[in-house]
Amino acid sequence: MPVVTTDAESETGIPKSLSNEPPSETMEEIEHTCPQPRLTLTAPAPFADETNCQCQAPHEKLTIAQARLGTPADRPVRVYADGIFDLFHSGHARALMQAKTLFPNSYLLVGVCSDDLTHKFKGFTVMNEAERYEALRHCRYVDEVIRDAPWTLTPEFLEKHKIDFVAHDDIPYSSAGSDDVYKHIKEAGMFVPTQRTEGISTSDIITRIVRDYDVYARRNLQRGYTAKELNVSFINEKRYRFQNQVDKMKEKVKNVEERSKEFVNRVEEKSHDLIQKWEEKSREFIGNFLELFGPDGAWKQMFQERSSRMLQALSPKQSPLKGWARCRDFRLDNLHKP
Repeated sequence: MPVVTTDAESETGIPKSLSNEPPSETMEEIEHTCPQPRLTLTAPAPFADETNCQCQAPHEKLTIAQARLGTPADRPVRVYADGIFDLFHSGHARALMQAKTLFPNSYLLVGVCSDDLTHKFKGFTVMNEAERYEALRHCRYVDEVIRDAPWTLTPEFLEKHKIDFVAHDDIPYSSAGSDDVYKHIKEAGMFVPTQRTEGISTSDIITRIVRDYDVYARRNLQRGYTAKELNVSFINEKRYRFQNQVDKMKEKVKNVEERSKEFVNRVEEKSHDLIQKWEEKSREFIGNFLELFGPDGAWKQMFQERSSRMLQALSPKQSPLKGWARCRDFRLDNLHKP
């Protein structure tokens, strides 16, 4: 198995490439006792000082190609990612997910810088260091959290935590008087890039809060926070509370308008139904009227029948004698004709 040579180091202090020759002094085979990746998520990730890795086995240097093949087989590949992780969000989680899944068997250590170091080199944070530590412990991809992580990684720090690779986005990170704090890591072949998530960052979130400051201040006043807790002046407090009352009135008016619209819609629907029913009934009524009183209606026929009956009843009936006399005269007239 290749081992790190004891006398060869790079200019940065990080051990140079591997040597396949055994060291001058023979060593007994020592089994690796490095912590294994978390298999269950029933508890938060431990802090580095709680795991206290005391593995004495030689920690051979790996290439990225070797690590991607799943070697070595007797221990996980220890990947380190660091940051501030203020207002921990999905962009942070995605970066850690990438770091965790770089190799088949990875143990992800996450370093979180302290408040003093962060305020000195980057600026004030929303969450304090204890809150930021706890946020990382409860991320499913994290196996171990290192508190008070250094701003620039030193050979001693890498050796202490037996770090194989460092994962971070590959945009040069200029800070603490350096053009890129990861430059020496890249030169040593220990840097593995991850991709940033566009559209989400701590700065973006803070920008939204600052942009909509009045909205959030009014919301928290409504929820019981005092003006002192929100660092709001007396005049602004009264203005916010007045605006809250105005918004409540607007909401009531809006609710009344919505109810009124619903009522009008229901009335319109019922009116439409009533008109439709009235039209149907009116057509039926007109049809019945025409059938009864129209030119060929039942009423006319009935009237004619009754009229004829009345005429027949009023006209006198012919007597049998007058009928016989008429018949006699007719016959006599016919006898005298040639």
